[in-house]
Amino acid sequence: MFASTLAPTGRLRYEPMRTLLSLTLLIVSGLALAAEPDVQAELRNYYFDAARRGDVAMLDTFIESGYSLNVQDSKGYTALILAAYNGQGEAVEHLLKAGANPCAQDLRGNTALMGAIFKGEVRIARRLLGTDCNPDQRNGAGQTAAMYAGLFQRAELLRDLSRKGADLNAEDAQGNSAARLADGEIRMPRSH
Repeated sequence: MFASTLAPTGRLRYEPMRTLLSLTLLIVSGLALAAEPDVQAELRNYYFDAARRGDVAMLDTFIESGYSLNVQDSKGYTALILAAYNGQGEAVEHLLKAGANPCAQDLRGNTALMGAIFKGEVRIARRLLGTDCNPDQRNGAGQTAAMYAGLFQRAELLRDLSRKGADLNAEDAQGNSAARLADGEIRMPRSH
């Protein structure tokens, strides 16, 4: 029942944290018992931390236990958004293969793709472009992933988004478009 690994000395070494987490997940998810809110909050924290750090073994424990992959934190971030933003490509791949929603938006409407573009995670952004999300999905400010690519001068991603069908002339509330932002033209909100 306990997870173990072979230590350099040749002896088995138990991994109590992973075992404890597995048992807790089994109780919370598998038995459908009414779990204490503190236990659920702690599990979410472990899950989100594993995504941020790229701890694929821990993420796999959550995946194997049937944990809800699209659960959101207080800012609306999912594990996929956090993994993409923090440059954890292997974690992004595991979460996508397990069924995490690549189109999920945080409370401001930003997606994992937008976060990857913002942080310059080109490889991760390209992987997310391979999903079935609308390339013109907008955040709460009316911005698209292409606008992020234009603003942050990610020309190669802007080309990829265009090939996927993104409208480079779509505008946000200020009149910014991906094409204008790529040319260095930024329209700011007017002060009243």
